[in-house]
Amino acid sequence: MSTKSAAGTAKSAIVVASKQSPPKSSSANGKESGKMHRRSRSGLICEYKRPIWWSNAEQRKQMKETIKNSIKRTKTNEKATQQMAPAHLGADTPPGLSHSLPTSATYSITPRTRAPSVDSPYTPYQDFSQPPQLHDPYDIYVQPNGLSPPYGANAHYHSYSQAPYEVDIKTERQMYVNNVPTRKDSSTSTFSTYHPPPDVTSFAAENEWIHGDIFENTTEIFGTEQGADYDFFAQESPPPPPLASSHSVHIDVDECDRPLLDHFIDHVLRLTFPILELNQPGSARASVVLPALATNRCYLHCCLSMAAIHLKSTQRMQDEQIDSDIMRHRVECVQALCAAINEDHQQVLEATLGMIFFPCSVGGPDGNLPDIAWHSHFEAASTLVRKLQLPHTMEQVDGGKLQPPFNMSLASWIDILGATMMGRSPLFADTYREKNEAGQTSGLSQLMGCEDRVMYMISEIACLDALKMNGTIDDLQVCELVQSLAMHLDATETRCPMEYAVSSSGAVKPKNLATNITAVFRLAARIYLCSIVPNASRWDDSMGVLVERLSKVLDFVPSGPDGFDRSLVWPLLIGGSMSTPNSRFRTMLEARITMLGEQAEFGSFGRMVRLLREVWRQAEESGNAGEGQNVHWRDVMKQKGWDFLLI
Repeated sequence: MSTKSAAGTAKSAIVVASKQSPPKSSSANGKESGKMHRRSRSGLICEYKRPIWWSNAEQRKQMKETIKNSIKRTKTNEKATQQMAPAHLGADTPPGLSHSLPTSATYSITPRTRAPSVDSPYTPYQDFSQPPQLHDPYDIYVQPNGLSPPYGANAHYHSYSQAPYEVDIKTERQMYVNNVPTRKDSSTSTFSTYHPPPDVTSFAAENEWIHGDIFENTTEIFGTEQGADYDFFAQESPPPPPLASSHSVHIDVDECDRPLLDHFIDHVLRLTFPILELNQPGSARASVVLPALATNRCYLHCCLSMAAIHLKSTQRMQDEQIDSDIMRHRVECVQALCAAINEDHQQVLEATLGMIFFPCSVGGPDGNLPDIAWHSHFEAASTLVRKLQLPHTMEQVDGGKLQPPFNMSLASWIDILGATMMGRSPLFADTYREKNEAGQTSGLSQLMGCEDRVMYMISEIACLDALKMNGTIDDLQVCELVQSLAMHLDATETRCPMEYAVSSSGAVKPKNLATNITAVFRLAARIYLCSIVPNASRWDDSMGVLVERLSKVLDFVPSGPDGFDRSLVWPLLIGGSMSTPNSRFRTMLEARITMLGEQAEFGSFGRMVRLLREVWRQAEESGNAGEGQNVHWRDVMKQKGWDFLLI
C-alpha cells in the first residue's frame, strides 16, 4: 500500500444506493452519466467529501502520525507472513521498520536492513558502513538498541538465522525471623535477546569465590541511592562456597602450608574489612590481598601465621604443631622483611601493615607466643610511608575521583586510633591537620566507616591528651583547648535524622550505616575529649548523658555475627570505660556480646571486652575501698602487659 493510496482511503466515503433516473440530453449530463456508469458497476455511488479534520493543521498532523503507524503495522504483519518464505529472497525485499526489541510475532528469519525514516521516532540513525559494535551480553543497559543489533548490516551476521533467545529471570526472596520463615516472595521476568546465553556452569564456577559480591552489588542494576545491598537476615541460606578453590590468582606455596593458605582465604579474609566489603565488594580481595599473596613472600608468611593463629583460637587447638607453624611463619616473615628492606619498599610496607592489622581479626586476648609489638612495626611502617611519599599522594580511581593509596588509608586508621592506645600524638598528625583544613580525604569512610573529618578530630584530641600527659600544658590550657575542640566537633554534626541501617527487607543500607557509624565515633570522641578535663569522672552528669546518647545511637548499627560490632571496637572501649555499673550502656554491650556469639572472643573485639571487664572490676574494688574510681583503661593495659591495638 503506497502513501498516496493510504491517504485516499483515509478520506471519509459516504456510500448511498443508486437511484433510477432518466438520462439527460446535455453533454455535461452525458459526461456525468458516463462517469457514473464507470463507477457504478457495483450498483453503488461513492461521493467523497473532505473530512472535518482536514481544515485543522494540528488534527492533520495527528492523522498523519496515525497513517504512518498504520503503515508500520501493515509492514510488520507482512514480515510475519513471510516467515515461511525461502531464505534466498532478493535484495528488493521490504526492509525492517524498527530497531525495537523483536518478539515472536515480529521477528523475521531473514536478516534485513533499511535506511532510517525521515520522520520516524522509532529508528535512530545507524551508520551501517562501520563494523558492528559488539557489547557485553550481560550489559543490557549500554544502549537502547543493545538487544537488537543490525544483523543485516554486515555479512558477519548472515549466519544467524535462529529466532531470538527468550531469557527468564526468576527472583525469590524469603525472610526469616528467629530462624522461622515468615514470608516468601517470587517474581519472574522475561526478555528476548539475539545473544546466545553463555555456559552458565563455567560462568558460575569461575566466579564462585565472589559469591558474597553477586547479591551485594545491586547499585548498577537498580540505581538505588544506597549502593550495595545484601541479605542481612538470611541465616538459613547455604554457606558461601570456599574461596580458596576458585580464586584465579596463582599463589606459590609449599604443599605443607597449602591448608593454612586455604584457611586464610576462606575464613580469615572475610573478617578483615567488613565496611570496605560493603562499600566496594571484593575490592580488598581482588586488588590488595590476593595479588600480594602471589607476589610478596613477606606478606604470604604473615598471612599464613595469621591463619595458624585463627585455627588455634577457633578450634581450641593446643598442640605443638600449630604453635610451630605460627612461630615458623613469623620468623620467616621477619627475615624476609629484613632481606627486602632496601629493595622493595612497597612490599615491605604491605607486609608490615599486615602484621599490624590482621591480628585485629584473629586470636584471643591471651597470646602466649613471643611476638613483636604492633607499635614497633608501625614505627618502621611510618618510615616507609615517608620514603614512598604516600601522605600527599593521590590516585585517580573510577569516575575521575582522587583518593589516597590503600596502604596510606590503612596506615592513617592505625595511626590515629593507635595513638590513643599509646597516649601519644599520631605520627602523621600534621598531615591530618593539613588535610582537614584543605577538605581532603584520607579514604577512611570507605575503609572503616567513619568520616575523615571526625577521624581528624580524634587525631587532634589525641595530641591534646599527649600534651596533658607530658605536662606540657597546665589545667587551664587543657580546659580551653577542650572547649575549642568541642566546637570543631560540633561543626562535623549533620542534621540528617538517624535511620536504622537495615531495611524492612533485610538489606543493609551503606549510606545509613556510614552515617550511623560516624555518629558513634563522634560521640565516642566527645567522651574521650571530656575525659581529658581535669578531675573528670564517670559519675559526672554530663558524662552520663554522653554515654546514654552513645547507647541509643548504637541501636542503629546492626549487631550479631553478620553485624558491624567488630567495626566499633574503639567507640565501645571509650564509652564503656566511662560507663557506670547500672548504665544502659553495659546492658546493651552484654546483649551485643551474646548476639555476636563465639566471634566476641577473638580479635580486637575480644580483647576490648577483656580490657573493659578488668577496668570495671578494678573500679568497683576501688569504690568499695572508698578510694577514687577513675581507673583508666591505659593504666590497666600497662599493669597487665597488654599491647593491644583496639581498632
